[in-house]
Amino acid sequence: MKLIAAGAFVLFVSLTLAGKAEEPTVAVAEVPLTGENSFTQAQAKAWIEDAGYTHVADLVLGTDGVWRGSARLDGNPALVRLDYQGNVTTQ
Repeated sequence: MKLIAAGAFVLFVSLTLAGKAEEPTVAVAEVPLTGENSFTQAQAKAWIEDAGYTHVADLVLGTDGVWRGSARLDGNPALVRLDYQGNVTTQ
């Protein structure tokens, strides 16, 4: 009986391990991404505020399609960027 239980356990472990594939490596793009941006200034401000920033000001759309401006995060000043995909980053 112990032999059957041990065999079942070995079979279970080998089937479990055989079904697991390695996670593929995913390339992470450098953000902000440059490209044609369709956000208006009001939409860009709202998007940045939704990311947790306050006092968003001085937003300017660059020729690379990235909105840049100033804001505050947790009370600290920050230079923020918003790309065409909605990625909000700081400089």
